[in-house]
Amino acid sequence: MVDRSNVCKACEGTGMLSDDEEWQYTCTVCGGDGSFLPGDRAEPARPINVDENNRLLD
Repeated sequence: MVDRSNVCKACEGTGMLSDDEEWQYTCTVCGGDGSFLPGDRAEPARPINVDENNRLLD
């Protein structure tokens, strides 16, 4: 059974986020693993590159 208290609230445990145009990208909060444990950092490990429309450039 999944411990719902450790599920990433940003991506709801999927590891993926999507923008308003339905572009999908790896969750920047959990790093794509779907879990967020106490002590994890919410900031990304590296700066995020975006284009002029603020879309992520992975």
